[in-house]
Amino acid sequence: MSNQSVGGVAPSGFRLMLLRSARALRTPMPYLAFIGIGLWLGIYFLFNEYWKLFPFYKIPGPVEVVTEWVSRDPIWGTSLFTEDYYRNIWVSCRRIGIAFALATGLGVPLGLFMGWSQKFKDYTFPVLETLRPIPILAWVPLAIVMFAGFETPIIYLATLASFFVTALNTMLGVESIDESYFRAAGCLGSKKHHVFFHVVVPGALPFIFTGLQISIGVAWFSLVAAEMISGDYGLGYMIMDSYMVNKYTTMVMAMLTLGFVGWTTSAMVRVAGNRMMQYRQKALGQGGV
Repeated sequence: MSNQSVGGVAPSGFRLMLLRSARALRTPMPYLAFIGIGLWLGIYFLFNEYWKLFPFYKIPGPVEVVTEWVSRDPIWGTSLFTEDYYRNIWVSCRRIGIAFALATGLGVPLGLFMGWSQKFKDYTFPVLETLRPIPILAWVPLAIVMFAGFETPIIYLATLASFFVTALNTMLGVESIDESYFRAAGCLGSKKHHVFFHVVVPGALPFIFTGLQISIGVAWFSLVAAEMISGDYGLGYMIMDSYMVNKYTTMVMAMLTLGFVGWTTSAMVRVAGNRMMQYRQKALGQGGV
């Protein structure tokens, strides 16, 4: 659907974002999302605090969690008003940012070359497929042996898990490009690097950003698993530390925080992907891939 224009000029930037937000508010989607969250909280409350069903009564209820979360003097020592809470969020987000950047910077070029060159794929794909099925927790002891301190092993594990998803989705994106585009580029006398940048990269973009959305989710749960085992700060460490000292309210709070932060980072990747896809749509309109 084309965007509304003002004075014959299509809006862009912040004005375009406002226009799309206003259009989204006229659809049922955002309201259904709030209804879905409300239903989930209502069922959680009924099972846990009202009916006290097994095994839900064993975990903290929503009223208890929210009360602790917004308390200026939290019973268990962590809330929206404590510095430690934001430090754990910041440490996890910093680790995810580094790991995601490394996985993207390594995985996307590798996937592009694997999809573009059959010979290169014959060398690299068997290695990738051998390492990919190994669970991320199996890499933990090796990561601790390889790298000193708390920070590097955790970032390494999150990068590794994210890397495989990114590389494979990128490769599939290149392989999905219609062969006629390559033949047309060859007939027009395009050199290999022109084909790569004007056919391969734009043609693989939808798969790349699909892979990146999956990749950042994989990075989060790999990061949290690593923080639980080898960490001094972070949301994973906060969850495990709360469990070890029976602070179950703080544990649930950290889990919900992880969900919100993870959703936010996925949304950021999705927005970035949509903006990059505008470039691809322009290329299509101009007769490109």
